[in-house]
Amino acid sequence: MTHENTLIRQLVHTTTNWRNLALILVGSAIIAIAAQVSVPMFPVPMTLQTLAISVIGLTYGARLAGLTLLAYLAEGALGLPVFANGGAGLLKLMGPTSGFLWGFVGMAFLTGWMSENGFSRSVVRLSIAALVPAALLYIPGVLGLWALTPLELPSAVNAGAVPFLVGDIVKSALAALVVGGGLAAVNSRKHS
Repeated sequence: MTHENTLIRQLVHTTTNWRNLALILVGSAIIAIAAQVSVPMFPVPMTLQTLAISVIGLTYGARLAGLTLLAYLAEGALGLPVFANGGAGLLKLMGPTSGFLWGFVGMAFLTGWMSENGFSRSVVRLSIAALVPAALLYIPGVLGLWALTPLELPSAVNAGAVPFLVGDIVKSALAALVVGGGLAAVNSRKHS
């Protein structure tokens, strides 16, 4: 596979540490806002975080997306109310939903890696690049629920995965449409 330019590399041609820091801060803020758009469910709330993470991964690429999610976790650990429903603190990173929170880093990195390596050529491929990492997020998420709650594994799957399957398919398609539209706009501007 070839290493392809992500949307952010096509929009901003110069790479500096300041630019990357600004992108990381903007990306972590977008994720924090998306975390507040929540349908209260127990033990795992349904939020727009995975949509935001998919868009950031598809837009930023692997390294910058992974760093953005690490910054997001650090902000929450330091007490900023960036997690779902205004949650914050180190305990969130060790609690029942910690598998999802830590898994967000891998999700962002893998989404970005797929985008950089051949999955940004069409909306269908972008959808796959968003959906596969979102589906893999269930592994650490459900295992965290199973390990840190009294739930048996089938109950952890029913609580931490099943209610989110359709939503993740829709969010992956939306992320692909947004980023695909951005890529199409940049490409049409280059050719006009």
